Amino acid sequence: MLEACGLAVQLVHAAQAKNLPGRPKTDKLDAMWLARLTELGLLRPSFVPPKAIRDLRDYTRARTRLVQERTRCWQRLEKLLEAALVKVSSVASKLTTVSAQDMIKAMIAGQRDPEVLAALARGRMKARHDDLVQALDGMFDDHHGELAGLLLDQIAFLDHRIEVLGARAAELTAAMPAAWGVEPDGTTGPHVGATADAPVLNAVARLAEIPGVSENLARSIIAETGLDMTRFPTAAHLVSWAGLCPAANQSGPRTGRGRKKHGNAYLRGALGQATLGASRTATFLGERYRRVARRRGKAKAQVAVARSILIIIWHLLADPAARYTDLGPDYVASRTDRDKKIRNYVRQLQALGLQVTLTPAA
Repeated sequence: MLEACGLAVQLVHAAQAKNLPGRPKTDKLDAMWLARLTELGLLRPSFVPPKAIRDLRDYTRARTRLVQERTRCWQRLEKLLEAALVKVSSVASKLTTVSAQDMIKAMIAGQRDPEVLAALARGRMKARHDDLVQALDGMFDDHHGELAGLLLDQIAFLDHRIEVLGARAAELTAAMPAAWGVEPDGTTGPHVGATADAPVLNAVARLAEIPGVSENLARSIIAETGLDMTRFPTAAHLVSWAGLCPAANQSGPRTGRGRKKHGNAYLRGALGQATLGASRTATFLGERYRRVARRRGKAKAQVAVARSILIIIWHLLADPAARYTDLGPDYVASRTDRDKKIRNYVRQLQALGLQVTLTPAA
């Protein structure tokens, strides 16, 4: 309402004003005190994206919640099957595969013969026919079938709603001039800049070049960070705002472990999905995940790669003409000192109880 009147509205953390006491407590004096603090620059406004980004955020967050609810439905279905001693998930990689869904629908329709159900397998699952027969030989009855049918209907309903929200988010993103690309002939618009030869890719295609980042994830990230990176002076400011770096805790010669920041939960969730996708690729980010995971564990590796992805995103959004270029999985290894590599390998062999003697090659 205030923005519609042409006023510049600032959202400020209340603790900042409370930490600067100065006047008695009345509404009028509070307003005067807040205006004075703002005039002196003692209050730091929080990040409030423009209305177009806020509208996009509503759709992407709603889509995220529906995806989470769909995952819960699949988990409930798996629990229902296990309660009926049907262990399809022990053979199939997941219940969302076409073969697993065909078997579940056949059981709902009344089929109980494990041999017939196992014959519905497709692709590589056909080679595990005997395992499927054993996994499908359970105590699935009519009441299990009724509940499983309800869950599948709910999943189908959620699939449709997720698709609708995804399409609506794509429309809103395409309507933002700041997200448009530029064709080689100089034309720009909502649906240009999506090809590799375009001098300026649209914002979604630009982020989708990052390993692990799909177009839906790119829209979710844009909905949380916005397109204007001048709000974050450096990539480190964006990383701090997202809560992907610890708080500073230093006093004199002592440097303690900083507390974890809360940050933006939706942005961290999208970056976590991108990290898991990138970890399975033969890219710089995938190798970084595996390298950190070997030393520090998977949790810290996920945060480290998520931070790297967010830094890349800041640079791509700050400079529309920038393009993501993968450094390759051997980038770090090719720049590691040769003697350091030798010492590391010797140390690993000695840890296995071996005595190592190095002889230069002729």
